[in-house]
Amino acid sequence: MEEAIKKADVLIEALPYIKKFHKKIIVIKYGGSILGDEKIRKSVLEDIVFLNFMGLRTVLVHGGGPNISDRMRQSGKKSEFIDGMRVTDEETLKMVEEELKGLNETIVKEIAELGAKAIGINGKDGIIAAEKKKAKIDLGLVGHIVGIEAQEVISELKKDKVVIILPMGRGKDKKTYNVNADEASSNIAAALEAEKLVLLTDVKGIMRNPDDPHSFLSTLTIQEAKSLIENKVISQGMIPKVTACISALESGIKKTHVIDARTPHGLLLEIFTDQGVGTEIVK
Repeated sequence: MEEAIKKADVLIEALPYIKKFHKKIIVIKYGGSILGDEKIRKSVLEDIVFLNFMGLRTVLVHGGGPNISDRMRQSGKKSEFIDGMRVTDEETLKMVEEELKGLNETIVKEIAELGAKAIGINGKDGIIAAEKKKAKIDLGLVGHIVGIEAQEVISELKKDKVVIILPMGRGKDKKTYNVNADEASSNIAAALEAEKLVLLTDVKGIMRNPDDPHSFLSTLTIQEAKSLIENKVISQGMIPKVTACISALESGIKKTHVIDARTPHGLLLEIFTDQGVGTEIVK
């Protein structure tokens, strides 16, 4: 009986959030090694299906870095990164797109198996407009996002579908570009005027000292986040994530979150409880 009452208490705690976010758009970015782990992926997709049935309109933008690197290794091609961006020639681009398409189909299929409707969209098909990214060293077919056409996504969300987007862009030059999934999720959230942007990672959130688990930061403002980047407290792979959050907030998104996908049902805990489990970055 006590166990049942606890469960009811949890549902009652969630009620104000369910009411607040009903029919609101939430954009989730999911990628890296956590996307390849079936157990973690199943837990994340269960949360996404739950959000869908609770009436939230959910968009999932996914990367696929480790899969792409494995594929390149198997083909004898070396992965080269500059400032966290993969140098992309035409052969690499073909592998990137094939791997992302495969992941996209897997996610759509697994969401359908969990009972929700889902649709996969390739960003280059009229969603993400990009141009060649300018950098000190030529990155090849790596794109910088210059615009998002959100109408198709909005139309699918209104049909109560979970929209799964793979991050490729198309340029005015008709070329396909490899775009960063964090950047894509931030731009898509802004274009959709989403309620939230949530970035799933494989760390607890943002730490003031990465070696000290007690230095976890549950809330940060834009200014504090920028300061932590400048002081190199936020470094390496966390920089594009936090930059994506800052960019989304500056574009009008109310709240952004960085959470650990390995926390069972972390997505639900972050959205539907007072406590939350990750780092929220706010204006």
